[in-house]
Amino acid sequence: MDLGLKDKVAVIMGGTSGVGLKTAEMFLQEGAKVAVCGRNHERKERAYDHLLQFGSIDSIYAATCDVTSKEDVNEFINGTAAHFGGIDILVNAAGQSVMGYFFDVTDEQWEQQIQLKYFAIIYAVKAVHPYLVERGGGRIININATLAKEPERHMIATAATRAGLLNLSKTLSQELAADNILVNSVSLGLIRTDQWERRRLKNAPEMNVDDYYADLAKKRNIPLGRVGEAEEVASVILFLASEKASYVSGSTIETAGALGKAL
Repeated sequence: MDLGLKDKVAVIMGGTSGVGLKTAEMFLQEGAKVAVCGRNHERKERAYDHLLQFGSIDSIYAATCDVTSKEDVNEFINGTAAHFGGIDILVNAAGQSVMGYFFDVTDEQWEQQIQLKYFAIIYAVKAVHPYLVERGGGRIININATLAKEPERHMIATAATRAGLLNLSKTLSQELAADNILVNSVSLGLIRTDQWERRRLKNAPEMNVDDYYADLAKKRNIPLGRVGEAEEVASVILFLASEKASYVSGSTIETAGALGKAL
């Protein structure tokens, strides 16, 4: 299926690892051009080298950027537009969870989650908006989680801010429709990413990798019986960014193996 992504320019906030990096790979395989960013310079360099397996130097732009810094985001978005001559797609994939019950979560952690789940998206959308308008429209895809609709006490800060991001995404889909900008969310369950790999290495380094994730899926009662892969999320993102999703806006697509129970 031709997704109509050839020569489109996709900006992926937090695209140097996990779902973001896999999404960048797949955009390149579809003939698109990609810009990725991350806070860590070394990780950004590794991501750039990795992406060269899937695209050319001319099709990849990478920069160090703290997505919670308005100045950094503006510099990255403007640099991308100058490098490629425009922007068509924004994927907000930067994310980090905080585990803890209400009285365990510090004020600093609350502020971190608010910055990451709200202001990082606000900064990116404001910065990219003029460039999408120049193109006659575009796509904004926000990565969210099933937590947005189903709070978990042990992840209260992340769940609460995820819920706010879901509301923000829905409202943006209505406000930006006049500019032919489609805004959607992809809601994740348990996906095998760098973040989960770090948890595995910390909590069960001696355990076989496949056994660890099989046990995790069982403990979390994932109906499909397994943890998801980054590629499965990226496939949904590419569909929403494509010409095949030209009348899809304001939607949330769960990519969670039937884990989510909320309507």
